Formats: sequence, structure tokens, C-alpha cells
Amino acid sequence: MAKATEKYEVMYIINPNFTEEQTAAVVEKFKALVEAHGTLDELEEMGKRKLAYEINYISEGYYVLMKFTSGADFPAELDRILGITDGIMRRLITLRAE
Repeated sequence: MAKATEKYEVMYIINPNFTEEQTAAVVEKFKALVEAHGTLDELEEMGKRKLAYEINYISEGYYVLMKFTSGADFPAELDRILGITDGIMRRLITLRAE
């Protein structure tokens, strides 16, 4: 069976207490990771926004939305790395309906 590629999007929230440099480094890390394992279709830094509910007493976060195309095995690895990265408060990877 050939490796099929699928279109995904990932939304992740970075701790708003990070400096601009720390935030930029996190965004760059995941941009490079996606580019190494697939194609980055779109990267939108939505900036600081109020959270729907507090996470560890923090009421806002820095939102980043990435749309990418990759093999079906990559999103699980991306989710694992997001999960162990300091400053990532929440993340969600979904299959994009085109």
C-alpha cells in the first residue's frame, strides 16, 4: 500500500508569559518540523487571545494555526512532540475537509 498524504491542521496555544523570542522559537520549531515531514500549506499566528477557560490559572494564550499536508503517520509524532514541549498549553490536530 502506497503512503497516502492527507491534509491536516493543527492549532496550538503557547504560554502567553513566554518572551517574544521564546514564542518565535517555538513557532519556528514546529514550522521546521512540519516542513521536514511534509508540506506547510499555511501558518497563521493569531496572537494572544482570551481562553475559553483558565488553564493552570492562565486566562489567555498565544494561538498558532498551521495547515499542512503529510503522510498519515506524522500527526501522531507531531502531537507527541507538542505534548512534551515546554510552553505548549493545548494542541489539537484535525483532518482538513477540503
